[in-house]
Amino acid sequence: MGQIKVTKAPIEGLYIIEPTVHGDSRGYFMETYNQKDMREAGLDMVFVQDNQSKSKKGVLRGLHFQKQYPQGKLVRVFEGEVFDVAVDLRKDSPTYGQWYGVVLSAENNKQFYISEGFAHGFLVLSDTATFCYKCTDFYHPGDEGGLAWNDPAIGIQWPEVIGEYQGSCTAEGYTLTDGTPLNLSDKDQKWLGLQDTFQF
Repeated sequence: MGQIKVTKAPIEGLYIIEPTVHGDSRGYFMETYNQKDMREAGLDMVFVQDNQSKSKKGVLRGLHFQKQYPQGKLVRVFEGEVFDVAVDLRKDSPTYGQWYGVVLSAENNKQFYISEGFAHGFLVLSDTATFCYKCTDFYHPGDEGGLAWNDPAIGIQWPEVIGEYQGSCTAEGYTLTDGTPLNLSDKDQKWLGLQDTFQF
């Protein structure tokens, strides 16, 4: 293998990817993506779109998924630090409804590959964070779904978040340990829980 280390997460379909960083007194260089290395690691997805966002501390984006056009995502942080989470939504999966999270930062250079069939979200832990991700399908307006970030049935343990579940996914009453208010979009404060969203 070449310039990356790939580690399977406890949930099938999730991978931690660590690029090789070449550093000296001038700075550093690394390959953030190499198709050949990914294929050698058994990951043969094809990306069609790159996205980037910048967020302030306490911003929580998610949990988002696509209804008809699921996307695989290779996510990383260019600046700052986030706690990144994936929730298994594959109804025939033995880990359906389970979550896995990883800290991604500009310092650790870790990337997180999330296969199709997962909900995704992240919480910004640094003053600001620039978040980048590659997608295996294009954005389709109107195709986005979501789940409550604090659904007890999923039970995500968001680091530094203080507050008690009051029966909804509003940010009201939640802060980080340093007092920073939790900050969610209006849309992300209206999603329902896992059981109400998916009734098989």
